[in-house]
Amino acid sequence: MSLADHIADLSLVDHHVHGAFKGRLDRTAFEQLITESDRPVPPWLSTFDSQLGLAIRRYCAPLLGLQPHASPDDYLAARAQQDPNTLLLNAAGVSDYLVDTGYQADAVTGVDELAALSGSRAHEVVRLESELEYVAAHESTVAAVPHALLQRLEERTAGAVGLKSIVAYRHGFDFDPAEPSTREVLAALDRWYSAGADRVTDPVLLRWLLWIGARRGLPLQLHVGFGDTDLNLRTADPLLLTEWLRQVEPLGTQVALLHCYPFHREVGYLAHVFPHVYFDLGLTTMYVGARAAAVIAEGLELAPFGKLLYSSDAFGPAELHYLGAVLWRRAVTSVLGGFVEQDDWSAEDAVRVATLWGRDNARRLYRLPS
Repeated sequence: MSLADHIADLSLVDHHVHGAFKGRLDRTAFEQLITESDRPVPPWLSTFDSQLGLAIRRYCAPLLGLQPHASPDDYLAARAQQDPNTLLLNAAGVSDYLVDTGYQADAVTGVDELAALSGSRAHEVVRLESELEYVAAHESTVAAVPHALLQRLEERTAGAVGLKSIVAYRHGFDFDPAEPSTREVLAALDRWYSAGADRVTDPVLLRWLLWIGARRGLPLQLHVGFGDTDLNLRTADPLLLTEWLRQVEPLGTQVALLHCYPFHREVGYLAHVFPHVYFDLGLTTMYVGARAAAVIAEGLELAPFGKLLYSSDAFGPAELHYLGAVLWRRAVTSVLGGFVEQDDWSAEDAVRVATLWGRDNARRLYRLPS
């Protein structure tokens, strides 16, 4: 079997993903879901005019019975006549989805629904900030929160495979890396409760959550780099995590850094020097579209190959679940195939690395069944 055929047939583990949108999507809603901006799309602009938009028209259109590069109007008309979730999810070639259920869970399919639609296995990844906000909504006193949170996480992680933090969104990585004291935590909780205990953004509470997560022993996912307008990209630089990574290393918890663009080379360095750091290029691969091979190649520069993970970070339209896989396969085939053609790599090594990246590293990290 050729390298291209092996990668095309490889069952992937999508180690970080969200659900597919449940209802129908008109053009306005669809276009809003294929951009990371949360601002309304200007009337003179179409998000189909982007690398991701062109990739949808190129690779998803044939699944809907259209020619590649079909117009946006034709694409959306064909989409409205079919069941895009079942069609696109089944075509992705993913054996396991690891689902972050902490974002707009009511709007998208849950873990069991995603499994049923795709015919794949699905496993939950629990978002730390959402769990603290849940506890705060159910506990009237600050003193009760620490114990209630630990109890809540014990219950929620009983069947989960990992934890997730969005500290990059809520504050950034420029936080004190040390584990906060009980006194600091209670003072921060008191401030938060006095302000209404709604969305947790206090850096003391966020780093408290990170340390609680690191002590649970499950792999801990952190959003890094590119994201929506709620993010300050400057403070999402993973190099700011260096001292925190040093301090949690003795705990033995494995840390998976997600997406990483434009800091993917910096993350490659962190994965190179720290045994407990993994990373993916996640939604980056989709959003850079035809340039995916260039970014994939840069991701291979420093990181040990046993640290690379595949994810789509798809949320909403099932096109994103499908495209994450398609564009990853195409980019990896192009890059590794080039190494083989230049005789820098053997074909056997290229097959082995693609398999580690697409499936086996995640199976080992998250202790998934074969």
